[in-house]
Amino acid sequence: MEPIPTTTSLANKQIVKATGIIMFAFIIGQVFSLLSQILITWRFGTGLEIDAFNAANRWTDILYQLIAAGALASAFVPTFATLLTKGERSKGWKLASSIANLITLILIIIGAITAIFAPWVVRYVLAPDFTDPVKFQLTVDLMRIQLIAPVIFGVSGLMMGILNSHQSFLWPALAPAMYSVGKIIGVLFIAPSTGIYGLAVGVIAGAFMHCLIQLPALLKLPERKYTLTLGLKMAEVREVARLMGPRLLGVAFVQLNFLMNTRLASGHGEGALTAITIGFGLMLIPEIAIAQSIAIAALPTFSAQVAKGKLEDMRSSLSTLLRGLLLLAVPASVGLILLRVPLVTLIYQRGEFDANSTALVAWALLFYAAGLVGHSVVEIVARAFYALHDTKTPVFVGVAAMSLNVGLSILFSYLFSQRGWMPHGGLALANSVATFLEMGVLLFCMRRKLSGLEGRKSLSGLLQALFAGGVMSFALWGWLAITSGLPNWLTALGGIAVGGLTYVISLVVLRAPEVKMVYLIVVRLVSRFGARRAGIK
Repeated sequence: MEPIPTTTSLANKQIVKATGIIMFAFIIGQVFSLLSQILITWRFGTGLEIDAFNAANRWTDILYQLIAAGALASAFVPTFATLLTKGERSKGWKLASSIANLITLILIIIGAITAIFAPWVVRYVLAPDFTDPVKFQLTVDLMRIQLIAPVIFGVSGLMMGILNSHQSFLWPALAPAMYSVGKIIGVLFIAPSTGIYGLAVGVIAGAFMHCLIQLPALLKLPERKYTLTLGLKMAEVREVARLMGPRLLGVAFVQLNFLMNTRLASGHGEGALTAITIGFGLMLIPEIAIAQSIAIAALPTFSAQVAKGKLEDMRSSLSTLLRGLLLLAVPASVGLILLRVPLVTLIYQRGEFDANSTALVAWALLFYAAGLVGHSVVEIVARAFYALHDTKTPVFVGVAAMSLNVGLSILFSYLFSQRGWMPHGGLALANSVATFLEMGVLLFCMRRKLSGLEGRKSLSGLLQALFAGGVMSFALWGWLAITSGLPNWLTALGGIAVGGLTYVISLVVLRAPEVKMVYLIVVRLVSRFGARRAGIK
């Protein structure tokens, strides 16, 4: 007789299933993102134009993260999911309408003000070291063009939250791929005649596509209704505002850190700003595919568990996810560190992106990749706090970490310069150190909040990951020595295969239960596919 599934196991299965869907879609998105970045670097390299674009794009990203993403990740989804759990759909849709209207109005006003004062924003906030008048004016122009994108992303981000709350994950997860498609269109079809301005137009096109791909799924949701209201008298709107307040402060400090990096890198020589942008983006590929997919899938389930008062179930789900996360993030970090040069060469080195550009990016990636595990754990634990309607703890911890990050960025870039190292590497190292400290404090606080985190489960996963990662490191060092002088594509792709195979074999030897679970899932999927091919129901 098979054991009766518990509510915890059912919730974990729901999260795992949703994670698989999101991870699949995110991998597609990262492929398109990587392709767009390859085309961008092929056309613009690490020169003046792309430095100006990255600085301008940083400001529009700040606007989106501050207003839209800050509200959705921490405040809207838990509140909206709670209403759905209680069966109050009409009130939920009124809340969604109110937040959509408020976000759109706020972003339009801020965008208009920014467009007017764009020269001052670039001169005194974004890139004071852009002393070249051509580079300065180009940054101003590109920023003004892109200011429409945050407004579109605000609405699109809300749609993601609504769909995720309904356990609909595929189309929201595919939306980032559409954003990359927009940039690809800009580079291939608009940039040849307009230069870097074509990429800015592609950003706007990508924002529209990001929104439109989710619209059909949104229109199929039950009892959907849009109301032209700001809902200022709704208790739920005030609850979102209450939760958003601390989160807004936290996001502001995170963006302050990115802004500080932009300012510091703008004075580290041509290409440094683009190098940290690309390096951080490469680190985000596994972080998005692994951690963000798990975190997005878990938030609605965590919120439902909290709404039902089942904190023990949430504790078990969180510890299980953390163990699985560590088993995936550790090898990704090791692989990026050891294979950074052949990977960057394989992906980017062509056209205007030369060997010097590769050296700049690989140097930043070395230190960003070291912080991959920290970024991944923070992503999930922060979502657990949001589900508990606690935005203050992760925000205050994040503010402290990002404040430290700013100080470390200045210190490390100075120390790197004194040793004759490229100083932008210090910016990446500061980010990783601060994120690991943030991870440690958040885990400590969550352990107290949930009266434990089943630490032995996570610790055993960490030890297995570290042991297997160590074996993987020796295998990769040997591979790099053997393939020295051989074609770069063989070194990079072969290294991925050797590292991955070595890591999996090590986990099999260690009898990690996740390996058996993945094996059973694959067998089940293959058998189902075979049955469908044979016409068996």
